[in-house]
Amino acid sequence: MKILALDSSGLVASVAVVENDNLIAEYTINHKKTHSQTLVPMLDEIRNMTELDMESIDAIAVAAGPGSFTGLRIGSATAKGLGLALKKPIVAVPTVDALAYNLYGSDKMICPLMDARRNQVYTGLYEFVREEQKATYEMKHLVAQCAVDIQEIADKINEFGREVIFLGDGVSVFAEKLADIIHVPYSFAPACCNRQRAACVAALGEVLYEKGCIQTAEEHAPDYLRLSQAERERAEAQQKA
Repeated sequence: MKILALDSSGLVASVAVVENDNLIAEYTINHKKTHSQTLVPMLDEIRNMTELDMESIDAIAVAAGPGSFTGLRIGSATAKGLGLALKKPIVAVPTVDALAYNLYGSDKMICPLMDARRNQVYTGLYEFVREEQKATYEMKHLVAQCAVDIQEIADKINEFGREVIFLGDGVSVFAEKLADIIHVPYSFAPACCNRQRAACVAALGEVLYEKGCIQTAEEHAPDYLRLSQAERERAEAQQKA
């Protein structure tokens, strides 16, 4: 099983190739350039450096949302183009799930936070449960990925009453507020595993692929979870009219 993975759902752009549980290559950038400038050149660099035969890919995994509307469109368009050209299936990996997968095997509750503006976050709550017979961990959803006010997810965390690890670009935005509204022990993931990684998209994509969760390139579309700013403003204007 060889999976090409793309993630441009947030501030980070990331491309990876994983084959049979081995990370062959990963290229991740968290800088000021737009994903339209970086994603395809990063893919080309990986392809050249690893002498990757694109026809050997079994599936294309992509962080399918939620996240930046522009970033999601770039990632999905790239995945669709590759899927159409190569006639390969697409695995649409939920963005927040893939972010949580950074902390695979943790015994703590995991809370990814992506800044969604307007005091909201793209988030969810997760735990890893060991499957003894398979010698692996399965990621369980305590709260499925959603777009909510930061106070709402904090209330959920406090209700569970368990220690939690936060990660994602929303941590730096809401760190001070979290200190006031979280009433359980918590910590922040370190730099090595606190942002989107295409390797996690690939690893979770393989799990989904084995469950039959695949799409054709024609079927694939991003999952925005909420309306864009332009759509919200139009709806508000229509209500006032």
